[in-house]
Amino acid sequence: MISRALSFLILVYLFGYALFVVLLPRPADDRRTDAIVVLTGGAGRIERGLDLIERGRADRMLISGVARTVRPVELAAQYDAEERLFDCCIDLGRESVDTRSNAVETARWLERRKLNTVRLVTTDWHMPRAEFELSRQVGSEIDMFGDAVESNPSFRQLFTEYNKYLLRRAAVFVGI
Repeated sequence: MISRALSFLILVYLFGYALFVVLLPRPADDRRTDAIVVLTGGAGRIERGLDLIERGRADRMLISGVARTVRPVELAAQYDAEERLFDCCIDLGRESVDTRSNAVETARWLERRKLNTVRLVTTDWHMPRAEFELSRQVGSEIDMFGDAVESNPSFRQLFTEYNKYLLRRAAVFVGI
């Protein structure tokens, strides 16, 4: 009986992992939002956000998780972006160090600026956990949608992220 229950749990876990891998989020459409939030830490994320803000797909952008030593002029030079965007439209979030604190930082930023719609930009494999964390912080009053940057993650990277996602959901479920 115990071996059957354990086998069933393993099958559910493996099926969940397969779905996680097969159903990785995709890039979003070109709709306009009040804001764009880019979570640092993966290739193509900042480039995607800068492209969107330069094309007028939002009025404001937050880059969450920027190191305290990085200056806007350095980011503009590194990503070949117009410096004026960093003066008028882009804020650098320096308070976060992980996905959970990205969500807290983003929620505060959205509330301070009274923004109602947000495009969340992060890597495809990171999107499920990032959306989960942000939705917990902003609730239903903010219209949020994910805009995944496609990547080519390794089996190990996907496996690690799937487990982080499951552990975070379990932690929330038990009240941690």
